[in-house]
Amino acid sequence: MNSVNTNVGAMVALQNLNKTSSQLGEVQNRINTGLKVASAKDNGAVWAIAQNQRSNSGALNAVKDSLQRSISTVDVALSAGESISDTLLQMKEKALAASDTTLDAASRTALNDDFKALRDQLGKVVTNAEFNGANMIKATTPTTVAALASADGVNKITVAAQNLSLGGGNVTVAATASIGTQTTAAAMIATINTSIANVSSALSKLGTGSKALSSHFSFVSKLQDTIDAGVGNLVDADLAKESARLQSLQTKQQLGIQALSIANSSSSSLLGLFR
Repeated sequence: MNSVNTNVGAMVALQNLNKTSSQLGEVQNRINTGLKVASAKDNGAVWAIAQNQRSNSGALNAVKDSLQRSISTVDVALSAGESISDTLLQMKEKALAASDTTLDAASRTALNDDFKALRDQLGKVVTNAEFNGANMIKATTPTTVAALASADGVNKITVAAQNLSLGGGNVTVAATASIGTQTTAAAMIATINTSIANVSSALSKLGTGSKALSSHFSFVSKLQDTIDAGVGNLVDADLAKESARLQSLQTKQQLGIQALSIANSSSSSLLGLFR
């Protein structure tokens, strides 16, 4: 039916043009954001999954920070422990030299002074082995490291403190120890040997703990990268595909405008019937 009141062709053309414009706006938004799912409106289920994974990835940043602090704390303790071990070796050398019965008084006094200087240096190393307020090797309230190991904060990696202070469980050399006589020097050799063995064992435990922390840090970094890649697979737009689609929709839009123009002009042809 030919009618000037109802133009079905124009209605259809307009519907198609509106649909094309809507699709074009969607493609342009994807190109602008780089995302095919930028909000829950785009795809509620995928957006919810992506948000949960983003939450896990963000939580892993806190895990990595905790692991890095713990690694630094343990490494400081290790460095101090190695210095203590080296100092004990020097103290043993002084004690062994002072155990010689043929030494004169001046030589024994010099060796004892060196020994006490090394002893005091050992104490200074323990006091200064601190990172971010944590000291794993001091005598009073040493810090046991408990680093976060999972995004929910439930799992932790623990590295036990090791008391390396003078007169402690590992370094059995007293804070007032000396080798002023041949007898005390001879007895000191056994004490230092015990201390060296204890310190070596303590450093082994710290080293194992540091390695465990570093290994888990590498794992968490890879896990976070994998999660981020998974989120990208869910929500990132294929820009090459969207670019091709943009060209197609732009052409389709131009054709839709042309079709609407033709449909609108069709009613004017009815005027010819009244001439």
